[in-house]
Amino acid sequence: MPHLDISRRSFLAAAAALGVTAAVRPLGQAQAAMMPSPVGQDSGWFANGQLRYRRDGMAKVTGSKVFAIDIRARDLAGWPDEQSHGLTLHVPRADRIYLGLDLSMLEPDLAPDVLLDAARLKADGVEMPDSAFYGDFFLPEGQVPPMIGQPVALGIWHDYERFRAARKKLQFNDRVFRFGAKADQPARAPYGAARFVRIGGDDPRGRDRFSPMQNTTVWPDLTTGGVQWPDASHPAFGEAMRHSREIRATMETPPEGWHVFAREFKSQSVDPAAMEPENGLGWYADGKLHVVGATQSPYAAAHHIMDMVSASSFALNDLDFVTGYTVGYGQKEHQPFPYYVAMAALYGQGRPVRVALDRWQHFQFALKRHPFDIRTGIAVDSEGHFQIMTCDAVGDGGGVMNFSPSVGTVAVTAAQSIYYLPKSDLSVEVLPSTSVTSGSMRGYGTLQSMASTEMLVDEIAAEMKIDPIELRRRNVIESGMKNTQGAVPSGHLRAGEILELAAQDPLWTGRDQRKQEFEAENPGKRYGIGFAAVQKDFGTGAEAAVVQLEVTPEGRLKMRHVAAEIGAGATTSQMLVAEPFLGRPADEVEFSVQDWPQMPVHTKDEPYTTSQEEEDQLAQDPTWVPRFTSPRSASNSAYYFTHATQQAAQLLLRLGLWPAALSIWGEGPDGGQMRAEPVSLEDAEWRNGMLVARSMEPLSLERLSARAHRDGRITGVCVHTFNRWAWAEADFEVDGQQFRAAIDALSVKWGQGANPAQKAAMTDGGYAFRPRIKAHYPPVQRNNAGTVYYAPCASLVELAVSTGSGKVELLNHKTWLECGTQIVPELVSGQLQGGVAMGIGHALFEELPTDGDGPGNGTWNFSRYHLPRASEVAVWSQSGHVLPALSADDPPKGMAEVVMIPVVAASINAIAHATGHRFYQMPVTAARIKEVL
Repeated sequence: MPHLDISRRSFLAAAAALGVTAAVRPLGQAQAAMMPSPVGQDSGWFANGQLRYRRDGMAKVTGSKVFAIDIRARDLAGWPDEQSHGLTLHVPRADRIYLGLDLSMLEPDLAPDVLLDAARLKADGVEMPDSAFYGDFFLPEGQVPPMIGQPVALGIWHDYERFRAARKKLQFNDRVFRFGAKADQPARAPYGAARFVRIGGDDPRGRDRFSPMQNTTVWPDLTTGGVQWPDASHPAFGEAMRHSREIRATMETPPEGWHVFAREFKSQSVDPAAMEPENGLGWYADGKLHVVGATQSPYAAAHHIMDMVSASSFALNDLDFVTGYTVGYGQKEHQPFPYYVAMAALYGQGRPVRVALDRWQHFQFALKRHPFDIRTGIAVDSEGHFQIMTCDAVGDGGGVMNFSPSVGTVAVTAAQSIYYLPKSDLSVEVLPSTSVTSGSMRGYGTLQSMASTEMLVDEIAAEMKIDPIELRRRNVIESGMKNTQGAVPSGHLRAGEILELAAQDPLWTGRDQRKQEFEAENPGKRYGIGFAAVQKDFGTGAEAAVVQLEVTPEGRLKMRHVAAEIGAGATTSQMLVAEPFLGRPADEVEFSVQDWPQMPVHTKDEPYTTSQEEEDQLAQDPTWVPRFTSPRSASNSAYYFTHATQQAAQLLLRLGLWPAALSIWGEGPDGGQMRAEPVSLEDAEWRNGMLVARSMEPLSLERLSARAHRDGRITGVCVHTFNRWAWAEADFEVDGQQFRAAIDALSVKWGQGANPAQKAAMTDGGYAFRPRIKAHYPPVQRNNAGTVYYAPCASLVELAVSTGSGKVELLNHKTWLECGTQIVPELVSGQLQGGVAMGIGHALFEELPTDGDGPGNGTWNFSRYHLPRASEVAVWSQSGHVLPALSADDPPKGMAEVVMIPVVAASINAIAHATGHRFYQMPVTAARIKEVL
């Protein structure tokens, strides 16, 4: 299960318990000597009812969108003008006992002013928070490193020139480290393992005989001896293991007419290649710690820093954690680097300390994508229908656990791709190694598993002489059918529509003739077409959000939102989401808000571990919620954050603006213009920025807001939402109206004409909390669903392979995507193009060794790591096709990850079509192709 982020309330509660004044705030609030950021201040992004560019677009292109890496101490109010510089030192091997540092190559004037190692930190009681998850700060002398690239020390220099000179002498210099005898790695327990067994019933839409959703997931014992799977007599897991044994026996001895295909695939370690390397700036003086960090989970980082310092010998009275814009494709979610920055600040001798990895060090230490060895098997009957799927995935988690347990379970449950499988037995183990730590990264394990499945399906089609798309159409999961966890996916499944479109594409229907013609015209080149289709889940099963919307007396729409911008355009889209309900996007916005006095709820923040009985008891308290907010990950903004924004906008219309409209239309001695033609809320719609209903007079937001304020009606709402693979709902009463909404907490604000009782009630940040009458939370058992929200995507790749060099030339690729209603089509297009390029890199170019020759040795950079260039991804001939929404209310889907995945398998399937050889190890490089030609 995902490692949880920390809510502001739990963070402040912990701070209060420790006697610390603590705050987390966005970078913009901490800037001083810099020019004010224009992000969001440019009003030209939306004009004449049309989006012109993303709201932070002008700041991006003019270079004034500030990231954490851009900040220096002199840029921040109240900070000293001078700063020191920190340098982490990482051992390049993990097969010998580490004996300490030898800095004799540094002249006396180049020696660090402060040198930190494990012994010094231990003496001061400074420990890495949650070390089982993040690892230790430094390796103590006398031990064998747990991974290649393990930090052993951090030096601090008080002036830049000495720092630069020392860094130059230390980099690539293995003589810095003293090693003793060769030593084996001590035995370590696996990071995680799980098994998902499903036996469907006679009806794919009926009751299962056994499934994780209906029964249980298998969780084995993890010891230093490895994964210990339970046997058939186990009281909790015995039935699942009996079904597993029967499935495996059938795969070994299938019924007559069945064909069993099983192959072993290998996916590689990959660097996210984020433009912003790990970095941070910290300052500690007089018991106050300031930290500027780049992270997707700011409250978790701040909470851990507070705990870390409070448990040490350093005094901590105040903590100010500042988080800037960042982009990391998941890599900057729950990474350990902010703690190194905070630790360095403690020893800065009263000076700010900047610690920033260069690209070499970023390769050496930053989180990587998990490599997996995957054995996938599919049993197919004589008609080409899949009957059984087995998958045994073994992931390499690297030197520290991090997110490995949840990446493994997400990976293996996604192995089904777009297919309905009557029976399945899916297992995963993620093991420790000496490679660089693997963690969160775009795709979160699903790229590795689904690409393998799509490559196997393509091979099955070739062996059975069935058109590859036709084979997929025969087995595609349809609406109401169950996934491999036994859960029914949400809504109408449209992967079949995508297959139909791809099957009719001229690139596909004419592939045999095109191959003949191309190879005749291009001697020395072989032509291939490949296809793959997948569906990717989005969300975590515990998504929560808070949104506030209100109108001023002048008709300006103000928004506060938990959404943070990590490069995908979430802030632009959330402003636009209000338009269908309120006539226009928000005029004034504040994003990445963590201070919510308007929403006085509390939480244990344990949405995955609370029992049903405990939750039922907790839910009786109208101020309790299962979780306060979600971290910015898992493609959760488009669907989950949009839902919260929509609920706030709908309630502001229903509770405030609509009654104001009725007041205006009903004016007059005889019921006004509405008397002869009464209207209802269902008649309301916005046209050209005016609220209309049937034949009523169109009303502007300005006029409605003025009336709502005059009459003391609702002019502001703040909502909290929660999703556990279904939306929580609750019953409320406001101003005499009883209603149910897909939210679990609500606060309201009355306008200037509020009566004394209403004014007295607005005590929570200027709002009045309205306790719910009753909450309706999705059952806790839905945690076993794995996922129910999917976005399908398919890719068709056309390429040529040089028989002399093995080089692959992408000629064209097409992508079909279904993502519900597009909030901003231009952003969808941008995510699609970027994701496809990333997938091509995984399929053909990007690879990091996991042994001593890998990035942990400190010698890797883009000079060795091949990121695809524009010329290598068919940037000028590519195309993307997005299916139209099913209805005006079809919700948007999280699609930023899925667009990366099918192009991986499609590219490798195209190479097989071109060369006649199947490849099972990624990436399929020119060297590997040349070996078989």
